[in-house]
Amino acid sequence: MIYQRYSAAMTGAVHSQLADQLLRSDGQEDVCLATYRPSTGIERWSSVLRQTVMPREGERLVHGNASFSTEYVLRVAAEAAADDCGVVALHSHPGGRGWQGMSDADKATEASYANLAREITGLPLVGMTLAGDQRWSARVWDRGVGRSIEASPCENVRVITPDRLRVSWNDIVRTRPQLGPTQMRTVSCWGDEAQANLARLRVLVVGVGSVGMTVAVSLAATGIEALATMDYDTVKNQNLDRLLGATGLDAFLGRSKAALSGRLMTEAATAQHPNHQYWEDSVCEPDGLRHALDFDVVFSCVDRPWARYVLNTVAYSDLIPTIDGGIHADPLPGGGMRGAMWRSHVAGPGRICLACNGQYHPSHVMMEKDGSLDDPTYIASLANDHPLRSRQNVSMLSVNCAGALLGQFISLVIGPGGQGDPGPIRYHLAPHWLQHDEQDACIEGCPYPRTTAAGDFRQDPTGSHSEAESERGSRSVARRNPIVRAGRIADNILVGARYRLRRAAIRRLDGQARR
Repeated sequence: MIYQRYSAAMTGAVHSQLADQLLRSDGQEDVCLATYRPSTGIERWSSVLRQTVMPREGERLVHGNASFSTEYVLRVAAEAAADDCGVVALHSHPGGRGWQGMSDADKATEASYANLAREITGLPLVGMTLAGDQRWSARVWDRGVGRSIEASPCENVRVITPDRLRVSWNDIVRTRPQLGPTQMRTVSCWGDEAQANLARLRVLVVGVGSVGMTVAVSLAATGIEALATMDYDTVKNQNLDRLLGATGLDAFLGRSKAALSGRLMTEAATAQHPNHQYWEDSVCEPDGLRHALDFDVVFSCVDRPWARYVLNTVAYSDLIPTIDGGIHADPLPGGGMRGAMWRSHVAGPGRICLACNGQYHPSHVMMEKDGSLDDPTYIASLANDHPLRSRQNVSMLSVNCAGALLGQFISLVIGPGGQGDPGPIRYHLAPHWLQHDEQDACIEGCPYPRTTAAGDFRQDPTGSHSEAESERGSRSVARRNPIVRAGRIADNILVGARYRLRRAAIRRLDGQARR
């Protein structure tokens, strides 16, 4: 199957092993092989590198250029097949900088082994090149057979270390974004190169309630081109006090939070060519998970354990960093406020997972799956201070939590002052105390580090989500009301007109700036 996009990803540890092998002190090119697992989304196919397999004596030849032996390829292909993996062929261009093209010799070498690797493993050969500045390029030999075999270029290669996400971009497939006057202040903060990297990332916000909506709108205003949201819930009167941009009309019309986020992202967008999407799915459903696998970074702005379990899984198995957080408000029994705390952290290889960090308990996942968490009788039986009963939230606190999540995103992607992600942090409101958690590694025996780069062979965390199905069904029934239906048509016309006027104004401003 041919996909719309291709990508490759590896941990910082795998990158270091490969760089040590491929970037020689004598300046010659070198080669080696590795294995990968596929990670298949709806539009994107990624190869997540699993382990390096270094050549033995006589299995590769270095002669200015470098070449594999057939025995080396056969050995690694057999090992890969036994582990449900494909083969990665890697070589270096020590004098190169940035994304590398392929010479005729490079193409001939990879093509000569592509059919063999696919025949043995059942998966296409992935070719990768490491430049002297430690930037990667990649392609997937998935088109054609025999002498007519061709490679599909990847749009990026992602290296995920414990504190940074470093991305190499294919400027032909994923062109550098055009910068306009609407992004002038943003670019002045961290420069053209950082903005070009940031704006090209594919970012998904799961859960667009009080925290997630602020995050999504801020990302759109920053110029993220490929931005998406996912939420199955509906705008209701009781959440208007903490849902950015929502109105009583949205509640009356039964608008989904996802659709609201689509409108607000469109209005806030500063990218020249925004590609914003939203889905009324749950990430706990199979299609919701497959959408998530299309992205480079995921914001987890959810308050349920099952969704956190799903996102925690793909953070390790598919090498997609997950930025998570939450708020806990502590009201006094007789009225008033004792305090509040919000936290933020990044889950992924080399970092503490969301289960070990206490963001969800595995037993609560099963309770949500069997419907207990949606049973008012069961919830009423829990102690008042039980985490599953804590649903307090205030708009002013949500903004702080959203800011903490966005701050960790900037540290992860840009690394201000050379400093990456700081690890889990908490802010205690009453004493105004910022706390860096001491524990930043999973407890002994945690299964998630062992699932790193499992890809499509991860244990499936999804299932039928009755709450999401019920919420979507309720919206469908409400929309049959003639008044609601007419209101939605009129509102959509107005929103569309506002969008066209806004984009026309931005294009005019850009034209004036260029003149």
